[in-house]
Amino acid sequence: ESFGFSVVRELVGHGVGKDVWEEPQIPNYGKPGKGPRLRAGMVIAIEPMVNAATYEVRTESDNWTVVTADGKPSAHFEHTIALFEDHTEVLTEGI
Repeated sequence: ESFGFSVVRELVGHGVGKDVWEEPQIPNYGKPGKGPRLRAGMVIAIEPMVNAATYEVRTESDNWTVVTADGKPSAHFEHTIALFEDHTEVLTEGI
């Protein structure tokens, strides 16, 4: 944020399982150690969105499209990660 960018706070990553969007919600911001506890067997989607100014966003009238509140550019990154006892695996690497 000291360089003029910000992470969107209203949208989060999530668990992946029988449904694409499941609990837990995975915030893309916050203090280390304060988010949901991750454990082996989970599959999560990490989805940070970085805006070129304020973190504020708004949803368009189609109730799906999200844009920056100030109209400035934004980038959305996403990876799905499987958590094992002794390692993690990025399932979407190279996609």
